[in-house]
Amino acid sequence: MTAPAPQEKNIETSDPTKGAGDIAGSKIGVFICHCGSNIAGVVDCGKVREASEKLPGVVVVKENKYTCSDLGQAEIIKAIKENGVQRVVVASCSPRLHEPTFRKCVQQAGLNPYLLQMVNIREQCSWVHSHEKEKATEKAANLVQMGVSKAGKLKPLEAREVPVEPTSLVIGGGVAGIQAALDLANMGFKIYLVETQPSIGGKMAQLDKTFPTGDCAICILAPKMVELSRHPNITLLSYSDVEEVKGYVGSFEVKVRRKARFVHEDKCVGCGSCAEVCPVKVDNEFDLGFGQRKAVYVPFPQAVPLKYTIDKVNCLHFKSGKCLLCVKKCSNQAIDHEMEDEILTLKVGTIVVATGFDTYVPKRKGVYKYWEYENVITGLELERMLNASGPTGGHLIRPSDGNPPKRVAFIQCVGSRNKKIGNNYCSRVCCMYAIKNAQIVMEHEPETEIAVYYNDIRAFGKGFEELYHRVREDYAVEFIRGRPAKLTLDPKTKSIKIRAEETLLNKITEREFDLVVLSTGLIPSEGSKRIGKILSLTQSPDGFFMEAHPKLRPVDTAMDGIYLAGCAQSPKDIPDSVAQAKAAASSAAAPMFARKVRIEPLTAIVNDDLCQGCGLCVDLCPYSAPELVPGDKGGMRAHVIEALCHGCGTCAASCPQKAISPMQFTDDQIYSEIQAALTETTRRHSPKKKAEAEVSP
Repeated sequence: MTAPAPQEKNIETSDPTKGAGDIAGSKIGVFICHCGSNIAGVVDCGKVREASEKLPGVVVVKENKYTCSDLGQAEIIKAIKENGVQRVVVASCSPRLHEPTFRKCVQQAGLNPYLLQMVNIREQCSWVHSHEKEKATEKAANLVQMGVSKAGKLKPLEAREVPVEPTSLVIGGGVAGIQAALDLANMGFKIYLVETQPSIGGKMAQLDKTFPTGDCAICILAPKMVELSRHPNITLLSYSDVEEVKGYVGSFEVKVRRKARFVHEDKCVGCGSCAEVCPVKVDNEFDLGFGQRKAVYVPFPQAVPLKYTIDKVNCLHFKSGKCLLCVKKCSNQAIDHEMEDEILTLKVGTIVVATGFDTYVPKRKGVYKYWEYENVITGLELERMLNASGPTGGHLIRPSDGNPPKRVAFIQCVGSRNKKIGNNYCSRVCCMYAIKNAQIVMEHEPETEIAVYYNDIRAFGKGFEELYHRVREDYAVEFIRGRPAKLTLDPKTKSIKIRAEETLLNKITEREFDLVVLSTGLIPSEGSKRIGKILSLTQSPDGFFMEAHPKLRPVDTAMDGIYLAGCAQSPKDIPDSVAQAKAAASSAAAPMFARKVRIEPLTAIVNDDLCQGCGLCVDLCPYSAPELVPGDKGGMRAHVIEALCHGCGTCAASCPQKAISPMQFTDDQIYSEIQAALTETTRRHSPKKKAEAEVSP
């Protein structure tokens, strides 16, 4: 993403690459954390303290059981005020965890918060050298020495502030996107919700009941869908795609393509007259091919907006230019085959990504005969059958003959917990939706025999374990521990024989069923990769979007101002999706309430005298922070948009002219650490080195 440089409040104007501080002239305080036994259980913190006391520039060294505690922070503040400490080195855990904590502490004592250097002696030392205590102690002392050396080179920095547009974009109209949009709109902000399908609702709209309470999914969802469509602060852009995003937190410029419905939304009243006369019938995607729709259609009866859409691929008019039955039938003159896509440009301050999920589709060959046997279906296809508004009116039938099955098998973990296909994760909902659907089947047809083939039943959460026991005990659903190995078809009856090793019985069995349901897992939605590329979002190996921190920042992304909601981040059930949507809305609202956002000053800067405008940094930056602008002396030069820069150093490492330096990671500062690492100052104080010195001739 690129945009003109923001008008920032620039308090610190000095170049940190020039005239860097000198360790000889700085008073440095070192604070060593035991982290309970996380560090002290491996590292001899006393010996690290003794070694640190001998380092040049160090005026005070303290040990604390928990430096991040109030007591530990009070020690830092006291040292700064009473000992005149000018630089602070904290040897503790990863800066990713507590660097903001210690920055605030240092600032509270009146010191610039960026005169803090954290040394990681937990993750990078004690945790990886748990069986090498002497070496771990020596390494910890060396790491502190490197940190002290760099601390003497730190320069004070000041954060920037940029204004924030009080408008938000929500991408995705499933239950998570709907909840996030409603929460933000109810706070008084203008919201644009973009949904690629003709209607909002997402996967939840396809479900029958929800576990563990058994509530009708659409009965819960439909009121929220209608509320969203009528909310004065929300502009619903259904049947639309986000095509481009430029800018930075507070000032994103978004291009949205409104795809042509060939039906004017302001004229269509959803009467359905056009669909009645349309001669074309095709498989309905919403019913997963079990039902049919016309070439002019709404996905389902409760669709929002209730506006018809013409399927250009299957419409006879677009194929032959002759059929206009829908045009003649529509009394409101809403149908227009000449409509074209429309490009909208939106300016927003924050973005919530709620792109949802898709269900795993078994491969064409080898995965439980899904493509070969008619009577092997997926869990979501079963949901559409059981749904009262679905293609079978809520009746469970065998696709091969339309008769109700007497014996039904569920096979768990299809597309989940499988290293061969790359989906190593548990999809969390599969056990519970299989148990829920087994109960619904038994309620419809009490004489049905049901067996569930499972690896482990994962029924965590409120009411789920109780539902599992109720289905097993009250409805006599049989749970078979073991993964099916082979499915074979009886060509006459179309019944399916499952061969499996039942681990509890310790034997191989073969059982025959009329219908087999594959409990398929959750995978990233089809558009996630495209949206991720547009927004420069990181995706984890499983394809879901990666949060900034799994525990402390679960809805934030590495891109400031962009937040995650629902299954865009990982598989989860409806309550968790709604909870995360509310959290994302809260996070997105904070900068909009403040009308400004603080920008981290640890960004890259360009030396105009050295830059030759080659553009390599522009090509390589993962955050699209550098851009080429006209130079003062002609030609082009690189300029870093500080609001986008994350100080990762990719540009500095790749620059052939060494014209770019990241703040607080200048060559001078890095060289000081390397030089410290190569000296023997701390090593000769380690127990092993001392012993060797005593026996030396």
